[in-house]
This record gives sequence, structure tokens and C-alpha cells, in this order.
Amino acid sequence: MVKHIILWQLKPELTDAEKAEIKAGIKAGLEGLAGQIPGLVDIHVQTEGLPSSNADVMLDSTFTDEAALKGYAVHPAHVAVADGKVRPYTATRTCLDYEV
Repeated sequence: MVKHIILWQLKPELTDAEKAEIKAGIKAGLEGLAGQIPGLVDIHVQTEGLPSSNADVMLDSTFTDEAALKGYAVHPAHVAVADGKVRPYTATRTCLDYEV
């Protein structure tokens, strides 16, 4: 199994209302990929961090293996969510992939 963890910071010029709407869209879009991508075992998006957090959104996903993670990266359903709901609104992205 492979874990794929992403932390994003949203663009600072976004209002709180815009950030709330964008977070909801990211969560719905990414969690909606469950059952659509071969090898994707689990996917969860956290949008409500504690005040001590320095990230706005976290993706926690699990794949059967590294090949499944690579397939996810280029899968059309994932690319559509990433290009439509994530990339236009994020300022920074941090990723950690590891075997479990």
C-alpha cells in the first residue's frame, strides 16, 4: 500500500467566503473520485484545521501500490478535478508519498 498526502495553502487574496466555497469544492471533487480510479483504496479531504495549522486543505489517500498512484496522477477524472477545483486556487502544495 502507498499513502499519498498533500497539503495546500489557498491563495492569500481569496476572501474567507471564497476559501470556504473552494474548500468545499476541493473536498467534493477529490472525494468524488472514490470508485472511479483503479487502485485507489481510500481518499479523504480535511478542510477544517485547528488555528495552529499553516495549511488550508489536506488530501489523505491510499493506493494499492506505486503504479496505482502514478495512474491516478494522469487519470482524466483526477486531472479534471485538479485543473478545475485545485490548481487555480492554491498558492503552495506539499506532498509526501510513502509505503505502508
